[in-house]
Amino acid sequence: QDQLVESGGELVQAGGSLRLTCAASGRTSIGYAVAWFRQALGKERESVGAISRTGDTTYYPDSVKGRFAISRDNAKNTLYLQMSSLKPEDTAVYYCAATLRYYYGGTYRDNYEFWGPGTQVTVSS
Repeated sequence: QDQLVESGGELVQAGGSLRLTCAASGRTSIGYAVAWFRQALGKERESVGAISRTGDTTYYPDSVKGRFAISRDNAKNTLYLQMSSLKPEDTAVYYCAATLRYYYGGTYRDNYEFWGPGTQVTVSS
């Protein structure tokens, strides 16, 4: 079964750090192009980072650049999102996504055919 499952979301104080984990199974190998998105209440789902199949291309929006970092352990089929200097505006449900179709999926949600159910991150002020 092709599946992505996120974990690690929790309540954290502003300025704190958190690491989210995305475990993959089936065809959703973390060796493929992957990304993290988030969706705050009442807002559109947005990309917070993407990485190509071989890792030579990465993207972070200005809102998280320097604070968020994607990494992965291909041997464990696991993707991580390390978040630091968290702000209340980072509060959202965070999703990992993967694509088999593209070498690099970028920021477009439609480029990713596999999604996890999401994990809630809440940053208190």
